[in-house]
Amino acid sequence: MMKHMALLIAVTLTDVIPSYAAPVKVAAALPDIGSIASYIGGDKVEVFSIGKNNSNPHAVEVIPSYMIKVSRAAIYLKVGLALDQWSDAIIDGARSSSLLTADCSNGISPLQKPTGKMDASMGDIHPDGNPHYWLDPANGIIIANNVTVALKKADPSNSLYYDKNYEHFKEDAGKHIADWKSRLAKISGQKVITYHSSWIYLTTAFNLAIAGTVEPWPGIPPTAKHLAELVEIIKRDAISILLQESYFPDDAPKFLARQTGIKIFKFSPSCTDVKSDSYFRHFE
Repeated sequence: MMKHMALLIAVTLTDVIPSYAAPVKVAAALPDIGSIASYIGGDKVEVFSIGKNNSNPHAVEVIPSYMIKVSRAAIYLKVGLALDQWSDAIIDGARSSSLLTADCSNGISPLQKPTGKMDASMGDIHPDGNPHYWLDPANGIIIANNVTVALKKADPSNSLYYDKNYEHFKEDAGKHIADWKSRLAKISGQKVITYHSSWIYLTTAFNLAIAGTVEPWPGIPPTAKHLAELVEIIKRDAISILLQESYFPDDAPKFLARQTGIKIFKFSPSCTDVKSDSYFRHFE
């Protein structure tokens, strides 16, 4: 009788006490992709980012601790378009045969795709196009779709959950984009100067025009001649905004500000962390 009672209790407890599956561990190359993964994955995922918002995403140092963390992950989310080639070294070093790798640039229509001959004098030119695509919030929906596909592959039992969150993300993105376009309509068509080529997707999304860049070519420091030309452009077109990435040096922008009065707005192209609302908050 005692054996039957113990069995009955065990069966009853199994029905009453919920079982908690371990969250899917997701490694993201950058916080922006990680934030979107947190939104889609919700409480089914545990997300971390390799790149940080205050560092240059082109030049992330590959260290053993990253490889160890990634070896314990189920998914690695790459930026793609040759921005995070360092991701490949981390993935190789992780030596995980079960790691699912997803390129979040799939489906993106790249801007500034070079044509003709390219050489080292042109700086860090990306043959597949500008890789900073996450700065167009409409591309965030494409990233979210790629993330959803990856999560469903790694965790098919929660496919409906991920699909539902993806639909919510699309809805939220649409509302945010409409609001941001409405708020920025008053400066539509305005010319700006940028430091690096990070901002082309943002300016295109909100109908701003890049009249020049502090770097003559991506990754190439400005010369005195180039800065003099920028001074002329800024004065001629009465440009009042310079967008500078937070991890680039201040010397050249401050020189332009002294010469022309242009205002420097320093931002990171990436959001602060992988929280589910960080991607949208970053645009605010």
